[in-house]
Amino acid sequence: MKNIETLTQEAIALLKSLIETPSFSSEEEQTALLIENWFTQNSIPFERENNNIWAYNQHFDKSKPTILLNSHHDTVKPNQGYTKNPFEAIVEDGKLFGLGSNDAGGCLVSLIATFTHFYTVENLPYNIVVVASAEEESSGKLGLNSVLKHLPELECAIVGEPTLMQLAVAEKGLLVLDVVVKGTASHAAHNNPDNPIYNAMPVIEWFKTFQFEKISEVLGPVKMTVTQVTAGKQHNVVPAECHLVVDIRVNDCYNNTEILDAVRANIAAEVAPRSMHLNASSIPVSHGLVQAGIALGRTTYGSPTLSDQSVLYCKSLKLGPGESLRSHSADEFIYVNEIEEGIQLYIKILGDFLKQ
Repeated sequence: MKNIETLTQEAIALLKSLIETPSFSSEEEQTALLIENWFTQNSIPFERENNNIWAYNQHFDKSKPTILLNSHHDTVKPNQGYTKNPFEAIVEDGKLFGLGSNDAGGCLVSLIATFTHFYTVENLPYNIVVVASAEEESSGKLGLNSVLKHLPELECAIVGEPTLMQLAVAEKGLLVLDVVVKGTASHAAHNNPDNPIYNAMPVIEWFKTFQFEKISEVLGPVKMTVTQVTAGKQHNVVPAECHLVVDIRVNDCYNNTEILDAVRANIAAEVAPRSMHLNASSIPVSHGLVQAGIALGRTTYGSPTLSDQSVLYCKSLKLGPGESLRSHSADEFIYVNEIEEGIQLYIKILGDFLKQ
């Protein structure tokens, strides 16, 4: 078994290679090869489907429960504010710059190093599977969700996203609705009591003011926001329809189906969800993984941002080096010492959990 210092330096080297290899969502072929190479060099058998790579601990035992370690190797496209080359791994003042360094390359290489540390350990009470997944940023069909059918039943998961190594014990889900408010088309010069734009006003007001009853202790209330309104093409024509787009952030007290049913029951409009699978997720504070983190001085909180937790059916904890506010920003970076600390904490938290 390699010592932690060696694993850490190799993980940082892997992250630099990942940064310098473009891997936009659905275009992760080359970074998948880099991850394959890590497993090959460490004599760890792996499986690959599309651009997802996964591996099991050496002494996998079907009779034992399984814990998942997961993070993603796809990135968004760099925004126009970059002053540095987004595809060059640059270290300055302890910061490692580059696209995907913070979201979520630092988390991914730290979890891969953690998995490698435990790979040969015998008599673990849990199996460990690590998945380096694709298409997280686009919530694509060929990401983690496509791999789950190949995995054994999961008892719990650590999802690597930048949390400053604090414990995100819950994450809001996402429901995006296309809403069509009907009316009667006419010439603007004529009286028309069935203008769909006017009909949309009480619908918009409902989304603005309605409060779902259940408020999560960790995530707070469900939040609904009308983000787009589209209607009409000419100044002198009343349109037949007014189209709204509504962004709903769902707390862990509801599933997306319950929210959709409530919307349809309360507004006079056609409502079509863009997807239903991005549900809220959580893990009890009493769970051993969370307690292992708390014992090391980590704090708990609820995350408003979406991750691959949304496709998991098991209890999941979001945890990783880096800071969420840096994600998708110009000149994205992660501190090198955050990766060093992240690997140590991952190993300690997982190790303490496995001893419980």
